[in-house]
Amino acid sequence: MLLTLTWGALFFPGLFALCTWGLRRARPEWTDTDCVMISTRLVSSVQAVLATGSGIIIIRSCSDVITDRHWLAREYIWFLVPYMIYDTYAMYLCEWYRTRDQNHRHSLTTFQNFLSKNRLMITHHAVILFVLVPVAQLKQQHSLLYKVNGILTLTTFLSCRILLFPFMYWSYGRQQGLSLLRVPFSIPFHCNVANAFLIAPQIYWFSLLCKKAARLFDTPPAKKDG
Repeated sequence: MLLTLTWGALFFPGLFALCTWGLRRARPEWTDTDCVMISTRLVSSVQAVLATGSGIIIIRSCSDVITDRHWLAREYIWFLVPYMIYDTYAMYLCEWYRTRDQNHRHSLTTFQNFLSKNRLMITHHAVILFVLVPVAQLKQQHSLLYKVNGILTLTTFLSCRILLFPFMYWSYGRQQGLSLLRVPFSIPFHCNVANAFLIAPQIYWFSLLCKKAARLFDTPPAKKDG
């Protein structure tokens, strides 16, 4: 764990500094703002590639998506912690460079503007750091926090990935003056087929989540004495 944290704490800021230095030398006509913003995006792209690659390795190595475990899933969480901290600072740095032309120094106003413009991304990073990491590493599957997190996951998945489809049909029917049940017969057939292909895996994944959630509320096995 400590080695992974240290590696991440050195890798992401170091890569950012290297990219910024390289861009300034390769493109002297670019402004500091351009170099910093492009370097930030390059580092984010590298992290995305690493996360995708790790996910592929984990998926290919596990046969049971519910019970199987892989060491990379645990270690990458710790590798992700320093990235989230770095990325929060990098977003602030980009905001400062954008407003530097307005003679803004590192001030409370700049920080407030940064929070106002990036509240969703900051919330995303904070949730990963203060909710995902403890839940994924402390092995508290039967704690209240873990159960609440599972319920929220089910709710958001159902709302954003499954109920989205009937909502689209309902919205179209409302616009055209049709009932929800008449909408599938009033749109091109290939649209229904495409939506069916899209929602089918969502329903399958939701069923897996439901099975996982059901296990959360099972009585934890009693520990044997001695």
